[in-house]
Amino acid sequence: MQIESQPFDHNTKAKQAMKSFKNFVSSGLMVCIAAAGLPFSAQARIVATEEVAAPAATGNLSASRDAVNQFLVRDDVRQAMLGQGVSPQAALERVAAMSDAEVAQLAGRIDQAPAGGDVLGLLFTVFIVLLVTDIMGLTKVFPFTRSVR
Repeated sequence: MQIESQPFDHNTKAKQAMKSFKNFVSSGLMVCIAAAGLPFSAQARIVATEEVAAPAATGNLSASRDAVNQFLVRDDVRQAMLGQGVSPQAALERVAAMSDAEVAQLAGRIDQAPAGGDVLGLLFTVFIVLLVTDIMGLTKVFPFTRSVR
């Protein structure tokens, strides 16, 4: 009696695994698409500007006043005020008399004012970039570098 064997396919298990994976993914996608069509509740109402701005403003008011006062206390600012004929104490009293909106606006201007550190950082970055490109042989700006090429 002769036993006949069927040829063994090495890819049978891989094909079965891929088929079960495709079934799993397609089932999940069907559930997601069906759930996307379900209605969800939403609420809409008119919101006043004061309601939106109030939580942000209450936390930042004291920080804005502190930032302006810290700016006015600096020695270089005091010297500049005295040079213009303004008493530093009078400036602090005027800031205390300002409204919250005015203080917030002034604090924003102080934060946006350019500082000397930004210029130095930019110059240092440009120097490093040019130095690296000189060393790589892409430019020849500095005479003290030798290119890799």
